[in-house]
Amino acid sequence: MLTPLGRLDKYAASENVFNRQMVARSLLDTLREVCDDERDCIAVLERISRLADDSEPTVRAELMEQVPHIALFCQENRPSIPYAFSKYLLPIVVRYLADQNNQVRKTSQAALLALLEQELIERFDVETKVCPVLIDLTAPDSNDDVKTEAVAIMCKMAPMVGKDITERLILPRFCEMCCDCRMFHVRKVCAANFGDICSVVGQQATEEMLLPRFFQLCSDNVWGVRKACAECFMAVSCATCQEIRRTKLSALFINLISDPSRWVRQAAFQSLGPFISTFANPSSSGQCFKDESKNSEDSSAEDKDRMRDNDVVEEEHRRPEDAPSDLSAPHSSARLESLEGCAAKTPGHSAGDVPAPVDSSLLCTLSSESPQEAASNDENGRKPDTNSKSASRPDAGTSSPEATPLDQDMFNSFHFWRTPLPKIDLDKELQQDPEERLSPERTGDVPAAPLPGPPNITMATRKELEEMIENLEPHMDDPDVKAQVDVLSAALRASSLDAHEETGGVEQRSELQDEVCVSELPDCNISHDTCVPLISAAEENAEATPDYVHGGADVSPGDGFSPDEDRRPKVQDVVPQALLDQYLSMTDPSRAQTVDTEIAKHCAYSLPGVALTLGRQNWHCLRETYETLASDMQWKVRRTLAFSIHELAVILGDQLTAADLVPIFNGFLKDLDEVRIGVLKHLHDFLKLLHIDKRREYLYQLQEFLVTDNSRNWRFRAELAEQLILLLELYSPRDVYDYLRPIALNLCADKVSSVRWISYKLVSEMVKKLHTATPPTFGVDLINELVENFGRCPKWSGRQAFVFVCQTVIEDDCLPMDQFAVHLMPHLLTLANDRVPNVRVLLAKTLRQTLLEKEYFLASASCHQEAVEQTIMALQMDRDSDVKYFASIHPSSTKLSEDAMSTASSTY
Repeated sequence: MLTPLGRLDKYAASENVFNRQMVARSLLDTLREVCDDERDCIAVLERISRLADDSEPTVRAELMEQVPHIALFCQENRPSIPYAFSKYLLPIVVRYLADQNNQVRKTSQAALLALLEQELIERFDVETKVCPVLIDLTAPDSNDDVKTEAVAIMCKMAPMVGKDITERLILPRFCEMCCDCRMFHVRKVCAANFGDICSVVGQQATEEMLLPRFFQLCSDNVWGVRKACAECFMAVSCATCQEIRRTKLSALFINLISDPSRWVRQAAFQSLGPFISTFANPSSSGQCFKDESKNSEDSSAEDKDRMRDNDVVEEEHRRPEDAPSDLSAPHSSARLESLEGCAAKTPGHSAGDVPAPVDSSLLCTLSSESPQEAASNDENGRKPDTNSKSASRPDAGTSSPEATPLDQDMFNSFHFWRTPLPKIDLDKELQQDPEERLSPERTGDVPAAPLPGPPNITMATRKELEEMIENLEPHMDDPDVKAQVDVLSAALRASSLDAHEETGGVEQRSELQDEVCVSELPDCNISHDTCVPLISAAEENAEATPDYVHGGADVSPGDGFSPDEDRRPKVQDVVPQALLDQYLSMTDPSRAQTVDTEIAKHCAYSLPGVALTLGRQNWHCLRETYETLASDMQWKVRRTLAFSIHELAVILGDQLTAADLVPIFNGFLKDLDEVRIGVLKHLHDFLKLLHIDKRREYLYQLQEFLVTDNSRNWRFRAELAEQLILLLELYSPRDVYDYLRPIALNLCADKVSSVRWISYKLVSEMVKKLHTATPPTFGVDLINELVENFGRCPKWSGRQAFVFVCQTVIEDDCLPMDQFAVHLMPHLLTLANDRVPNVRVLLAKTLRQTLLEKEYFLASASCHQEAVEQTIMALQMDRDSDVKYFASIHPSSTKLSEDAMSTASSTY
């Protein structure tokens, strides 16, 4: 018999902890009981303040869980209890942020974020009561756990409080926390939320205040901090200008991709595709389908200026003896990259201690060593092509942007050590053999006779392989270096076996072959400048690497190396080439072992974004990667591509889609159900992009979707019915009748009701399309088939399906009512005498709730209306009570489709 306040006072003073918990849990109910009296409301709020001082943590935590609900109540009843939240509740929330109990702190943090999200805290209170407390909690002398949690709260509340408060109150302390030398947990929290802060404060504050801190965090000695930086890299990039993104962030990201920690590399590769997408330029991405007029000259003016500056730098570092040598490899420009940091390296540096400054836009790594470059070229049997040198190398004193690599390009060990794909023309191989035999005539080296057979590895090359293996052995802890050593060791063993199999007459045969080659090639100008010396000192790679790239970038199909479109150099000017090379390397099997087993899936997931960024004019850079992913052994990779192939088709346009995507699309149609569902869900989106003739070819394959690996996979057939509804607009009435009609009728008889329901909609839309066609004979034939196969079906479920189809046709106005009365209604009314009650129930609902609401049957006193009324009267006297009920009720606004699943359709 106590009043609400009396009951509150009694249990709040109880020594039983559970009673006090119950008081905290019932505070909102108490407030609602006394909300009419302002003094009682204030009294309850004062008791909340006293309860907040409870010594039991569970009571305080329970109280804090109720605060957001009480605050919402106070907001709704603000006229009667003004300033209640600001005076009584907010101080409790803020005080609990520094509570000794972890559970209480966590609860108060969640309550604070909920209050901010619901905008229940005034802006003045945020500035004067919340932010000062958080800043004090992040002071250097604060408790470690409290400091870490306070930083996290500051980062999470930044998007809620806006740019002004974040810049004035949160940003300075956030920058200090990024440099916390004692607590790596604090730095990790800052790194994890760095992107959110950047998106709030905008571009200027990001570039002036946050980027220097971000560079420090990316080079932190704790791998968890660097991993957090890699995960938020895209958000940081979106908050910077294009110039900084290209010159600074790209090189910084290459640092993370080559990080010693596998977890950092894994996070970096997952963020690589999203980071590349931030370079997208709407003017060059080719948004319009069937617009093939775009070209690759869409780079901005600042990009062109920077490329001209790079040309000057390249020209200063060029020496006459550093001629481009390896021009026969079609992908040389994509595999070899230049570094200004490497070009500036002094001869005293060894290959292993190349400096890698973090703040520099150009980065040298351990794997960017020219001795391995030259050795790999010799190992793979690639020699200089002297006939093409003059066509591909610019004259002295001149340089062009197309021939000069960007300063962000760097060496890629994967592309270098990978065995070239065996796409070699026989005539080309015969033409290069003489030059390969002449190439050992080099300054300062003893000529070595080439070994017969495919490897063609010289003695000098084997010596170099041994030296490189020795140089790399101290760095065997790096998985990439270990993989390189394995490849070199295998090549060395193969060359040794070939050497033992050689007879003593190799040198004589080599001399005779050289004489024949010289006589057969009179136009071949052989000089010491055109031959690449075997590089035996690591200090020469600083100036040799840029020349390799400079020469390789000029190779084009027109130079006679590869007339095939697929072998064009994978070079573009939209994103830094080093980023694209790393992205293309994600399909390499070794990456799955050294980085992430699902790295190919991440590559497939971000490929449409990368393709949109590069534009359709640079699709040749991604074509091979896409084909590799489409044939990946993991079905999850192929499934990812199948779900996005329609988006990629929009990006590429109709010509590239027909040439490159249609074959892959056809392969997905025959794949596992897990892959086919991705194609099926967007079947209409993809087919509408194809030419009408190409589109008609898929009519023959639609029937195959009815067959699944698991017959219980009914959602597959339901999706097929949904897509067929959309496909009706893409095909002619004859095609619809010949190919889509059998599938639709098959789905109408499916064992699963959900599939049948969608199929009824499909058939009704098909009736509408065929009836409006000229002539309407296809529509009449379809109606006759419905009557024959379903209206007179020996199974009651088929007859019920016929009623469902008629009901859908009436609701969606698929047929004019006069045509419906002629073609379908007579057969529908005959079902009033059906022996199965479920059919009669559905018929009664259809006639009463759907048919009689049509104007045609309300306004005209025709024979059709009389037949309907007689049928309804017969159903009202039916022996089944449900049939009587639905035939007697007044027509309702509720359509059959809204309640039939709970009645007739659920009975079978």
